Parts: sequence; structure tokens; C-alpha cells
Amino acid sequence: MKKNILVVGSVALDSVQTIHGRTIKGLGGSAVHFSLSASQFSPVRLVGVVGKDFPQPFCRLLKRRNIDLEGMQVMSGKTFHWKGRYDKDFKNAATIATELNVFEQFKPSLSGTHSKCGVLFLANIDPDLQWDVLRQMDKPRLVACDTMNYWITLKQASLKRLLSKVNLCFMNEEEARQLTKEYNLITAAKKLTRMGPQAVVIKRGDSGSMLFYGKEVLAMPAHPVERVVDPTGAGDTFAGGFMGYLAASADWRNFNVLKRAMAYGTVMSSFSVENFSVRSTEKLSKAEITRRYLAYTTSLTVK
Repeated sequence: MKKNILVVGSVALDSVQTIHGRTIKGLGGSAVHFSLSASQFSPVRLVGVVGKDFPQPFCRLLKRRNIDLEGMQVMSGKTFHWKGRYDKDFKNAATIATELNVFEQFKPSLSGTHSKCGVLFLANIDPDLQWDVLRQMDKPRLVACDTMNYWITLKQASLKRLLSKVNLCFMNEEEARQLTKEYNLITAAKKLTRMGPQAVVIKRGDSGSMLFYGKEVLAMPAHPVERVVDPTGAGDTFAGGFMGYLAASADWRNFNVLKRAMAYGTVMSSFSVENFSVRSTEKLSKAEITRRYLAYTTSLTVK
């Protein structure tokens, strides 16, 4: 049980338009993108909520990828639905509509099996819900969280309370700057670690990511992608690869282990942007991941 990852977050249907086309109600959500990535390295248990309209083929897909759905509630109503559009540089998503539907009533309740998972990832949801989940856990060896600018603005005190109890946090550069009021990312990361987390990962989109752990600072470039189709969920996919590798490792506190986790997260996110929804990550084989990881790390001399 101790190597199982518990992820708590959104399960959604995404309708996305980019210069390469569109998808209507494709499988999405932070917990889904994370799970499909993490499950390549460690068993995953997903806690989320969907409506009765959620397609059964999506459930079968997740189960085939070593993702346990015992904790996925099915409520009367419709599944969380996000509609968005990206311009040609893929920098920002323009939200057309956010239909929370049953996700608005989401109140995670963990089973005994869930609470005993050794690794917990609190995907981007209300920090009060994240805190409530953490309180239900039975001494996990690793806890990580993600957040977004909306919660930093609306519930900053709750988020800071959560950060005081996690081992690792993920934020993008705008969120790190907003929370710490520091523009320089090294200074911002130092402030974040003083809030509680031992390790901080700052996601920088197509500029890569940065890891801060103790006195160590690592900047890692993004893996080159010739044709970006849909960047939705790339950050969650990155976190999934990162956390999946850590969960399968004996000691996540080793800096070399963290470096390899960064590389695996980067590789997984590079796959995810190559097609709409989860069309790339749902079919990935270990051999494909290993080939891209070795090519990427060879260029970086990561061992």
C-alpha cells in the first residue's frame, strides 16, 4: 500500500479549440491527466466526482491504465465541463465556459484504503478541501499539492495553512510571484520553502521548469515538441510523471532522484501536448517513455 499514490482532484469533460482543430467533451480534469501520467510508474487511486453523463468508455480507459476508481463518486447531474480556446502561440487559454455541475458539490471522503496510501497528491481544488483530505490521511510519507491563481486570490490564508503541512508544492511562475510578491523566481522559491514545503517545483510552460530543494537549484528545459496540438493538462501530466517516479523510489529526498523525477515529468508533458485531450498519454508504452527519456537526458547529461 505504501507505494500507492492517492490523487484528489477534478474529473472533467473538456471542449477545446486550437489552430489544429477541436475536441468536444474529451476526457480531462487535473486528476485524470495526473493519473494517466503517474500510473506509468506507480499504482494510482483516484478520488473525484462525475455526473451520470460521464461516458463509460472513459472509465474503462482509466482502469486499463492501472488507475483504481473506487473513490470516483457518481452523482445525479452533469460532469464538470470546461470550454476553452488557445491562440496560435498556446500561451494562454481563453475560457469560453466553466460549467462546474456536480463538481460544485464535491466533498472528498476517503476510505480506509485511500487513507493508507503512502503518497498523496492534492490536485488543484479548493485549499479547504485539500486540507480536509490531508486530515483524513494516515501518515503518508510524501504529500504534494498544486494550486492556481484563483485560490491565491480568494483563499490565501487557507492555502498557506496547507503549504505548512506538505512536503512539496507545484506552482507556475505567475502563481509563485503572486503568492510571494517576489518577481525573481529564486527569491520566490525561498519564500515558498519558508512556508513549509521542503521542495518547490515552478512550472514555466515552454520554458521548462525549476526545482528548489534545500540549497540546490535546478533549471530544466522543456522537451522540444515540433507540433503542439493542445496544452490542456500539460502541467498535471508533468506532476504525474514527477510524483509517479518519486512514489516508486525508495527515498524521494535524494536530490538525484528529484532530478530524474523532473526529467520524467518533462518527458510525460511533452507527450501530452501532441494531441487533444488524453489521446497521447492514454496509449503510451513504457518503451516509448524510456526512449524519449534517454534521448532527453543524454542531451542534458542527467544520470
